[in-house]
Amino acid sequence: MSGHSKWASIKHKKGAADAKRGQLFTKLIREITVAAREGGGKPDTNARLRTAIDRARTANMPSDNIEKAIKKGTGELEGVTYESCIFEAYGPGGVALIVETLTDNKNRTSAEVRNIFSKKTGSLAGAGSVSWMFKKKGYILIDKSQIKNEDELYSISLDAGADDVQVGEKNYEIFSDPKDFEQLKEALRAKNIKMEETEITMIPSSKVKVAVASDAKQLLSLIEALEEQEDVQKVHANFDISDELLEQIAAEMP
Repeated sequence: MSGHSKWASIKHKKGAADAKRGQLFTKLIREITVAAREGGGKPDTNARLRTAIDRARTANMPSDNIEKAIKKGTGELEGVTYESCIFEAYGPGGVALIVETLTDNKNRTSAEVRNIFSKKTGSLAGAGSVSWMFKKKGYILIDKSQIKNEDELYSISLDAGADDVQVGEKNYEIFSDPKDFEQLKEALRAKNIKMEETEITMIPSSKVKVAVASDAKQLLSLIEALEEQEDVQKVHANFDISDELLEQIAAEMP
């Protein structure tokens, strides 16, 4: 399981994710609204919207919230206009980061993101400085406990267009080209395989090993601060922190 996903799992176990459920809903509503505005309000013909709705349902967002977000995007209901703004940066330990935002005020968001990097020992970089280290991929996370036949999972995934299936201690991570992402999800659904996470994300081509505890703590603190900023939708990073160090840091969390 990748470092960032494992850290998110640890935080969830400690209740951090549940405590921020309202904040998550706000971010998901923005994504649904923008997806509907740019590609129309029908999930069947709008892959970005379909993926955003899937994420919202996984987070147990009420259907009414989803419908209202779609209607705001299509103009059926009045709503705020959001635009995308992407920041590239470096964090502690030389880790590369891409920060995706949806905002109604680019100047405000830029100032707040810059402030976070300044306080958390990171540094913003120019456009293209780190994006070349990442590739856009479809990503699916599956709990290992529900898979009885690992070979069958490999077969279903690869036949449906998956590029890679990685086996972790407790989970499977499946990666695909974005164009094959929807058919991959449908193939897994057809076999009643529950997916814990499904998203189009940025996957690093190589990772930076962070072995010093102080650097790892600072890095995770930076990522957490960014994720808590209301305009930030996603934070992508190319760090590799060992399970043992992650568990050690988690044990020291309040």
